[in-house]
Amino acid sequence: MSMETTAWHALYSTRFAQQDKRPFSRATLVRILRFARGHRRSLLAFLGFSSALALLTVATPLLAGRVVNAITGGAAVRTVVVLSSVIALIAVAEAATGLLTRWLSARIGEGLILDLRTAVYDHVQRLPVAFFTRTRTGALVSRLNNDVIGAQRAFSNTLSQVVSNLVTLLATLVVMLQLSWQITLLTLALLPLFVLPARRMGARFARLERERADHNAAMGNQMTERFSAPGATLVKLFGRPEEESAEFARRAGRVRDIGIRTAMVQHLFISSLTLVSALALALVYGLGGYYALRGTLDPGTVVSLALLLTRLYAPLTSLAGARVEVMSALVSFQRVFEVLDLKPLIDEKPDAVPVPEGPVSVEFDDVRFAYPSAEKVSLASLEDVATLDTRGGEEVLHGVSFRAEPGAMVALVGSSGAGKSTVASLAPRLYDADSGTVRIGGTDVRDVTAESLRRTLGMVTQDGHLFHETIRANLLLPRPEATDDELWDALRRARLDGLIATLPEGLDTVVGERGYRLSGGERQRLTIARLLLAQPRVVILDEATAHLDSTSEAAVQEALAEALAGRTSVVIAHRLSTVRAADLILVLESGRIVERGTHEELLALGGRYEQLYRTQFSERPPLPAEEEAAVPGLR
Repeated sequence: MSMETTAWHALYSTRFAQQDKRPFSRATLVRILRFARGHRRSLLAFLGFSSALALLTVATPLLAGRVVNAITGGAAVRTVVVLSSVIALIAVAEAATGLLTRWLSARIGEGLILDLRTAVYDHVQRLPVAFFTRTRTGALVSRLNNDVIGAQRAFSNTLSQVVSNLVTLLATLVVMLQLSWQITLLTLALLPLFVLPARRMGARFARLERERADHNAAMGNQMTERFSAPGATLVKLFGRPEEESAEFARRAGRVRDIGIRTAMVQHLFISSLTLVSALALALVYGLGGYYALRGTLDPGTVVSLALLLTRLYAPLTSLAGARVEVMSALVSFQRVFEVLDLKPLIDEKPDAVPVPEGPVSVEFDDVRFAYPSAEKVSLASLEDVATLDTRGGEEVLHGVSFRAEPGAMVALVGSSGAGKSTVASLAPRLYDADSGTVRIGGTDVRDVTAESLRRTLGMVTQDGHLFHETIRANLLLPRPEATDDELWDALRRARLDGLIATLPEGLDTVVGERGYRLSGGERQRLTIARLLLAQPRVVILDEATAHLDSTSEAAVQEALAEALAGRTSVVIAHRLSTVRAADLILVLESGRIVERGTHEELLALGGRYEQLYRTQFSERPPLPAEEEAAVPGLR
């Protein structure tokens, strides 16, 4: 490794290192070793070959010195040929060992990345919905990418470098001291001029890189939000494009300025270290030449010392920055472990049972619930805040009890924030009740298997979320084995087959991010088609028509009528006309059921339901019964 290469390596190591002042416990190191346990054989082989490669690098300068001595001493041609052949064989051995070491390094590194990524991904899927409502997606993705790769470097890079540099350093020092202890000590005296700039300039580069990363992250967030369909629409409607552009240009300009400063300081840094290395070589040749002319040192020894000098400074400089690299890797591991340490909150019992076959009921028995506080489900670093929000933990459902009989429809109505969506989220175990019991088919949902609960219960939310994939892929989410005939049947029953048939790619049409290439009504009908394909026995509708116009709502209501036929259903609705035919209507206010009964019974009661009903129809007189029956609804 040349002096200039060594300087670049030292700069790179400190430039991209992460700084963190948090202490690292022994438990963290034990967890790191646990992840590495599966790669222990490869690690041992990797360290062995790295040590062998380090020793081979010391052999070449010694042989080169002997070649020079053989030439200047008038040795036989055969001696020079043999020495040269040995140097060639060592070069081949170095290349082969280096190739094998690189393969082992890649194998260990990529294997560790796979282990960490799959562990984090699997764990995140088990976290509660509250985690995703608080977390910045970009910060979470960074844990799966940047931090995982940073942790991987601890084994594929840092560990091997520390071992090989120690072996190289010790071997080189021993050989150089044997050749000439005077020259060796003098060259070591120049070492601070090489190492100290690397440490100081490395820290400066690290600050510049962090600042540039912050500005790049800010630009990335701005582009992510503004370039999405809803974000672009919001900017066009209410934003100030000129100010948006000016803010983006300001951040981009700062990145440019940092880039220029970085380039200039880099050049100054490398030039300075190259100058120091040149001075060290001049010292070796000057003092060594003096000793050689006096006859106290062989010319070949001078050449060997000069070649060994690079093998001495390189490992010393790398080891000087090794602590920064190790701490950087530990920071990455700790940031990954932070995510893995978050409690899932929803766990399946070892003795969980399937949901009973046949029509099933849904029952809430004195259910009380409070959303978990931020400290239980989130991390400040993932929310991009200094400290977590201390709010939360206050009870929002207070003793809710009702029963939806098999095949019956129960409707939940009430003011915004009354707790309707919270009730809907407890049945599929998006959250668990703090007290009381939620039962499906007479069995506590905490006692049934997650797979059977997913097959039993289907839900349509008001946003009608779709992945940025094809119509086929979105439909197959609950039933990957479904045939095309089943897909078209579900689309027909959702009143969407005609539209899909007119698309050039048909089922293979990409719906766009969040399905924004489709209208709101089309998105909802596609989610209903997905529900029909899943064939659940229980359906939960959470304001499925809340944001639709009258025409779209009518089409969606027809599809919903198909989806609810013969199934137990819990329907949350803002428009009371859509739940008139429900078997039971529950009025929620402030997390409590204040009224229950049929549409006619609640109107006759003259309470909160009657107020809601009159408010919705206050702009026009109530329709006659025969006309009101014609309003699209869940009949």
